[in-house]
Amino acid sequence: MIYEYEAETEKDAIEKAAEELGLEKDQFDVEIIETQKKSLFKKGYVKIRVHTVDTPNHVAPEFDGKVPNATVRANNPNMVSNLIPQDEFEQKLLDFVHGMITKMGYNVEVEIMFREEKKIGIKLNSSSSSILIGRKGKNLDAMQLLANVYAGHLGREDVRVILDTENYRIRREESLVRLAYVTADKVKQSRNSILLEPMNPFERRLIHTTLNDIPDIETKSEGDGLYKQVRVIYKGLR
Repeated sequence: MIYEYEAETEKDAIEKAAEELGLEKDQFDVEIIETQKKSLFKKGYVKIRVHTVDTPNHVAPEFDGKVPNATVRANNPNMVSNLIPQDEFEQKLLDFVHGMITKMGYNVEVEIMFREEKKIGIKLNSSSSSILIGRKGKNLDAMQLLANVYAGHLGREDVRVILDTENYRIRREESLVRLAYVTADKVKQSRNSILLEPMNPFERRLIHTTLNDIPDIETKSEGDGLYKQVRVIYKGLR
């Protein structure tokens, strides 16, 4: 299901959506579709589009990117010191992911990557990592969706499953932030707009939030479906 909300800030809009939908903030994908910065004659606002899945466990169709403190976790041995499954749920989840990828024809080893409140990360170790990731992470996202659906079948719809390999999630996020800043500089120099490649809701949101406070720059999403494009627009004096 898709819903739209508007508020003065992104945070207020997300809180409004969570309250009205009766969901936790990590149970839906947020896409910023329009922003207007506050000025002398205009009131600032943010309009968001919320994507949920019409299933009992509300599993989002794509990775939402919300892996808190990813860099800290990678350097904190206490967060990943125990890779052994702690209960039947974790063991069944690992078995499912391993079986799914093996049936696809690829060798893989799976292990617990991190444990956080309502989230669990699973690391895929494979010589075929590039294939498992797929173009722009689409294969990884699809497998992650299936893992979340399976977790719901096990009665753990409260847990969000994150799949990763070769630190793709972190590398992709860092790459998009760099892309956002480079694009903003190009737009300022040319004073024209630039349309970026199609991205999933999390990736678009990352671009929007990265450039939200950059003077003379505005962003908006264009297109239909989940994989839309972000247009970076020059809003200063020409």
